[in-house]
Amino acid sequence: MMVERAASAGSPRITSPTLRNASGKPGSSVSTRPSAPEVTNIPSEYSVFWRKLFLLPGHVNPQTRTVTESLVVGVDAGATSTRVAVHALDGARVGYARAGAGNPTAHGLGKAVSAIAAALGEALGTLDGARVVGSLAGVAGKVEEMVPALAEVWAGHGIAEGPRYMGDVAIAYAAGSAEPDGSMLLSGTGAVAARIVGFELDRIADGLGWLLGDEGSGFWIGRQGVKAVVAALDRGVPVPPAGGGVLAELVVGHFLGDERPAAPRAAADRIVRLAQADHMRLAAVSALVSRAATAGDPAAIEVTKEAAGHLVATLRRVHESGPVVLAGSVLTSEGPVRAAVEELLAGVSVTTAGDAAGAAAWLAARDLLPEAEARALHPAFTAADA
Repeated sequence: MMVERAASAGSPRITSPTLRNASGKPGSSVSTRPSAPEVTNIPSEYSVFWRKLFLLPGHVNPQTRTVTESLVVGVDAGATSTRVAVHALDGARVGYARAGAGNPTAHGLGKAVSAIAAALGEALGTLDGARVVGSLAGVAGKVEEMVPALAEVWAGHGIAEGPRYMGDVAIAYAAGSAEPDGSMLLSGTGAVAARIVGFELDRIADGLGWLLGDEGSGFWIGRQGVKAVVAALDRGVPVPPAGGGVLAELVVGHFLGDERPAAPRAAADRIVRLAQADHMRLAAVSALVSRAATAGDPAAIEVTKEAAGHLVATLRRVHESGPVVLAGSVLTSEGPVRAAVEELLAGVSVTTAGDAAGAAAWLAARDLLPEAEARALHPAFTAADA
């Protein structure tokens, strides 16, 4: 687990308003009476939002809470890892942590809650949980049983309220755009396209899993690459390095290493057995297909072009207007698939998803911020973590 904390240097310095203590005289202490202290002399240059926020008892103490001191928490609970980002309301990232898988559907409630709790604790560090004025968790699948468990975790850190919940698809979109309406195209291990309206999922296409769908995904690309190599071996093309191209060399090396049968059919049979024993090994071949395509291998180029065609066809089933956010490892990194997708989407506003945990924190802040200020701060929240 890695923790990152960023100092809020360079953040705007905002002086707290003058308070009146219980005696009605200006003072430096806040009355301990249950009623909220009176706030006076709020500077006229404060936006309407900040003037209102200073008056929210239980959320922001006007004596001590400024733009930089009030915090929001964002959670990206994925099937392989969990990330938690802590930001000040001015966008400065003050805490960041990673932990294990946090998807309760894939890994069970106990493991998911433990991962999120560990990441939250690391991200907060010595920060006072009472400073948190909003939080949002992006979790795939049903989260009803997670709500009371995470409320307890949040309370254990002194945070007044548990997180609000949102699906991971909408958060992936928000990681790439401050526009409330648009579309997202994701290709990682799986593949899905979605129409987003008001930062909520409206329609979805594909995302049907590796066996029956996910066309153009990392798994699909890897499978097609291996399939092309196995088919060539079955036709009698010599085992690399005696024959075949760049893709064949990379695929055979990935599965067989240096212990390669001399007979092409024997090599093909062994690759098939290894792939069937652990089908996720096919997803790892996606990067090898991209390498081979970049090197000019014809079979690899054909696979990447076909993958891009499938992805854009899926997107067009849901896209109407607005930006298209590219998400997932296949599309957020430079490579032949991304290049082919961008070529097919010429004339469309295309952006790249940034940090999903930061996007969740931004959505939590957006509940408090005026629209213009939220838009301006979007890049600070969603910048990819180092």
